[in-house]
Amino acid sequence: MTTPQELKAIVSEGLLSFPVTDFDQNGDFNAKSYAARLEWLAPYGATALFAAGGTGEFFSLAPDEYSDVIRTAVQTCKGKVPILAGAGGPTRTAIAYAQEAERQGAKGILLLPHYLTEASQDGIAAHVEQVCKSVNIGVIVYNRAQSRLSADSLARLADRCPNLVGFKDGIGDIESMVRIRRKMGDRFSYLGGLPTAEVYAAAYRALGVPVYSSAVFNFVPKMAMEFYNAIAAGDSDTTNRLLDDFFLPYLEIRNRKAGYAVSIVKAGAKLVGHDAGPVRAPLTDLTGEEMEMLDALIKKSGAE
Repeated sequence: MTTPQELKAIVSEGLLSFPVTDFDQNGDFNAKSYAARLEWLAPYGATALFAAGGTGEFFSLAPDEYSDVIRTAVQTCKGKVPILAGAGGPTRTAIAYAQEAERQGAKGILLLPHYLTEASQDGIAAHVEQVCKSVNIGVIVYNRAQSRLSADSLARLADRCPNLVGFKDGIGDIESMVRIRRKMGDRFSYLGGLPTAEVYAAAYRALGVPVYSSAVFNFVPKMAMEFYNAIAAGDSDTTNRLLDDFFLPYLEIRNRKAGYAVSIVKAGAKLVGHDAGPVRAPLTDLTGEEMEMLDALIKKSGAE
């Protein structure tokens, strides 16, 4: 088993990514295609991969499918790249997913937001604590949507949960991020988690958050690694070129509809010859016109 502190070290450097989850044309999980996807992505140099994360449509998976996804990812990537697993929803549901991921051999848990209801800081902290105490592997909490933790709440959780080793921000509140980073120091590994994280990477690095997860790694892994390496080296010429040539035009397509942050990644995978099938409701796939726009962008930027 990878210890929580070993997990912290793994996710404290390098590029992370969330593989999409493969579905066939009937919308059922396609384990063979998913394994082939992971085998394709593994050599490109990501430090860790998150199976059944947000880009992997965790929110649409049934419990038995979740087990299949995590098992397939762990078995396929054994000895190649560490697999962390998404887990979320109501507290007891999140615990069940986290324990199943641990049973299947995942190296750690990304704790996704709880479902729907607003909650106090004490309530959110209790949710995180119960999940952390249900497993022995490391946990990274995803600060997003209804699950927003303050610096003080994180400090209390850090004392109570030794296996809580990471904080991923998907909100973009700079003041909150500065307070958390200053208060918690090196207690956590810090990850940038806003959609299309490359757009925010330079700003987050300046805040002391050098690591982020790349969704576009799913279909342009060489470009994703080039961008990350340029950020790490302070090579603004390269990052500005890639922002202008690819990422900002990409956002214009992604921002057309809610949920396209996932849909456009699956579209990109299809266009480069690694089709992952359709997204599941409530998400919708890109239109034919939007597919053509994305295809032209990939080709124009030389990102294939």
